[in-house]
Amino acid sequence: MQAILGSQTDSFLNSYNEPRTYGLRLNPLKAAALDKILPALTEQFGLQPIPWCATGYYYNEEFRPGKHPYHAAGLYYIQEPSAMTAAELLDPQPGEVILDLAAAPGGKTTQIAGKMHGQGVLVANEIHPARAKILSENVERCGIVNAIVTSAAPDELSRRFPALFDRIMLDAPCSGEGMFRKDEGAIAEWSDSHVAMCAARQSDILEHAAIMLKPGGRLVYSTCTFNRSENEDTIHAFCLAHPEFEVSQIERVWPHESRGEGHFVAVLHKAKPSDVVADACSSHASAAEDGPAERISSSAQTVTAPKLRAREARSNSSRDRGADRGRRSSSGGAGGSSAADMALLHAFCAAALPGGAGLGPGEPLRFGDALYWLPHTNSGSPIRASDLQGLKVARPGLHLGDIRTNRIEPSHSLALAVSAHAAAWVQSYRPDAPEIAAFLRGETLPAQEGSSGWGLIAVDDLPLGWGKASGGQIKNHLPKGLRWFK
Repeated sequence: MQAILGSQTDSFLNSYNEPRTYGLRLNPLKAAALDKILPALTEQFGLQPIPWCATGYYYNEEFRPGKHPYHAAGLYYIQEPSAMTAAELLDPQPGEVILDLAAAPGGKTTQIAGKMHGQGVLVANEIHPARAKILSENVERCGIVNAIVTSAAPDELSRRFPALFDRIMLDAPCSGEGMFRKDEGAIAEWSDSHVAMCAARQSDILEHAAIMLKPGGRLVYSTCTFNRSENEDTIHAFCLAHPEFEVSQIERVWPHESRGEGHFVAVLHKAKPSDVVADACSSHASAAEDGPAERISSSAQTVTAPKLRAREARSNSSRDRGADRGRRSSSGGAGGSSAADMALLHAFCAAALPGGAGLGPGEPLRFGDALYWLPHTNSGSPIRASDLQGLKVARPGLHLGDIRTNRIEPSHSLALAVSAHAAAWVQSYRPDAPEIAAFLRGETLPAQEGSSGWGLIAVDDLPLGWGKASGGQIKNHLPKGLRWFK
């Protein structure tokens, strides 16, 4: 670190004796409730704005917002503050096709989705199945309607999806030097050989990200570590091997300079075919012999965290060949008639969601008995059902419900994705109401007069889950795995 920080090294090392920082990010997909809730939330949790993320706030550890009903309703995502820089620099736009390549547990995925406002297609990938399950749960809790969650190796994806994505987020697996203050296990795992292994793995993942990014697209590479081997050196080697890529910005958040555990972010752009680029990194050529630090800094704009503002046609034949090579049985398979399935959904919505489910462009997709809505963009279907054949898919879009005999049973995902006021009936309570605690424990609630059939239980108009009213009682349909036991 002495070589990187010089006279600031002691300040950096001393920062490890300071308490870790805590942050949360408000969910723009729940914006309808935010104006009413935010003043009280700010006071209750001691929120203070995070300067580089407009929706980010520091909070005091003792308030434990993860144990609040608002968290269960997806109003916010708990995230380390400096980690919020990467998705801000990715700058996702509604309607785009975006990949979060190493996405678990979901901090950057949910941040990206909040900026897409339900428009476009977001693929969130996590190679480890258990972590992909956690990722899918966070996508569900935040009410994201346009995300596909996969659990695949990068090479599996690059075979299927060459030059598909407008933007790619790669928060690369790393040695975790920025985790030392909050995770003693990260200290125990660290070694020079572990750093070298991480750097090699990062380079391999970047190769596949390069294949999947459209010409003219943006790639954001980030880590929560500080050494150059996994950061500037990795980007330096990547640009030498891929002259169509150019580094436009480097961002480092240091724990001794800002309230955060630390993060590295590099923003790269891929040249369009029409650009006459003999070497997209040619501005660095003369500096290459001097080393990666000089080469990167010669063109990249470095911005300190407090100053960061909160803000070739696709080859179908290659894609199809990749799908054929990787084809195997999908978990659960596909089944049922789309027309019949959608007729059941329409009948359910007419009775239980007269305000509409708010589905954007897409198509129904069956995985076993589960009915999903596979998202499209306004201009078409960048990812087809056939593209998912043979992939491990944790969530092929929004889970609408499960098909039963002559009916559909709505999913918890659908409850968290719709507006409370779209339901045929909604019983909404304050967070401290005993009915909220009872619902989160899985208990039956008394039904208000006139309530019948499916409806929503909400906290301050934020849906928490489905209930089914009959005979003056509401049967609790909160999934058992999400219930609070006190």
